[in-house]
Amino acid sequence: MSETDALKALSKIEIHEAECTLRYVAIERRLDAGSKRFDKLEKMIWGLYTLIISSMAGAIITFINQ
Repeated sequence: MSETDALKALSKIEIHEAECTLRYVAIERRLDAGSKRFDKLEKMIWGLYTLIISSMAGAIITFINQ
């Protein structure tokens, strides 16, 4: 393999590494955005748990007082 072939191969590898770096940064951003959405959904679910438990407690208290 001649020196020019080696330089071409090295150049292609460097370009590939740069493109992969950009892809990994984009993937990381998407994962962070998804994590924020899941955090929001988790808070909504905990709110629903509170609503259900308080509704059940109210229904039980109403049933007992009758």
